[in-house]
Amino acid sequence: MRHRKKVKKLGRTASHRKALLRNLAAQIIHHHQVKTTLAKAKAARSFVERLITYGKKNTVHARRLAFKHLQNRTLVKQLFDDIAPTYVDRHGGYTRIIKLGPRRGDGAQMAILQLVGFEEVVVEEKTKTKKKARPKRKEKPQDSTAVAEEKEKAPDTVTSEAEGPVAEAETGKKGRKKTAKKENAGTKATGKAGADELDETAASQSPPETGETAEQSGSETTQKRKTSKKKTKE
Repeated sequence: MRHRKKVKKLGRTASHRKALLRNLAAQIIHHHQVKTTLAKAKAARSFVERLITYGKKNTVHARRLAFKHLQNRTLVKQLFDDIAPTYVDRHGGYTRIIKLGPRRGDGAQMAILQLVGFEEVVVEEKTKTKKKARPKRKEKPQDSTAVAEEKEKAPDTVTSEAEGPVAEAETGKKGRKKTAKKENAGTKATGKAGADELDETAASQSPPETGETAEQSGSETTQKRKTSKKKTKE
């Protein structure tokens, strides 16, 4: 049973827990606040307030005890010279815990642990770190006539841009049909011209028929017909 055992282990070993509290105290003394989980903030609160009581004593022994925990001479100097004198009239309650709600992801309760009376310093530091916005470029004043002309032209340009792809598609189809018709007409014309040329060449090469040659050709055809009929009968 854990009767009268108030140490919050935070799921860490003793050495890891001491290092964690030391780092949280150092961040609070340097930045006057720290954002962490609610359990860590509650554990670090007593640790930080003990250091502030050392600073209020302002003795050599107290400085050595503070240096034992912080291990940083600049932080010890800041604690004894800047932070502790503001709490001379305050007896305890040097820190404040502000709950922020669950953390996105694991749902851990988050909180801010800050020193009482140093809220203005934190706000000033945040304002200093903000980036300055770039100055806007000054636009040249336009003439009223030019503005009116642009407004009149604007709807035409919009309609032309909207109809652009459709018009291009229609023109493409029409152009393809025209080219196909031209090709067909060209092939027909070339076919007719070739046939006429062949007839002309045949007529030029064949000798002119006389009366005797015509009679001979007619008699030859009749003889061929007769011979073909006899073969069929046989």
